[in-house]
Amino acid sequence: MDGVGIFVAEKWVDSVVSVERHSKRVLILKMILDNSLLNVLMVYAPHSVKLEEEEENFWNEVFHLVSCIPQNETVVLAGDMNRHVGSSNVGYDGTHGGFDMEIRTN
Repeated sequence: MDGVGIFVAEKWVDSVVSVERHSKRVLILKMILDNSLLNVLMVYAPHSVKLEEEEENFWNEVFHLVSCIPQNETVVLAGDMNRHVGSSNVGYDGTHGGFDMEIRTN
């Protein structure tokens, strides 16, 4: 089942202005942080085995949403991008488990 969600620490709950679900794969959490608006785009990208059209539609949605956010607001893109970066974790200690079928090239 596809879907995206976000947890907000209790100490930040009162800072949340809105949570907008744009699709089952994208939501935007808007909050006030240090007198500035912060937009967290939480995404769950299609798996690499999904149709190319589905992946293209997803990224078009993300890019469109980012372009609609005023330039004076901060944007953070977070989530599961479902990208395969190779089976080697050399240089990525503690951040890459080395579980993939492909070989990463530079």
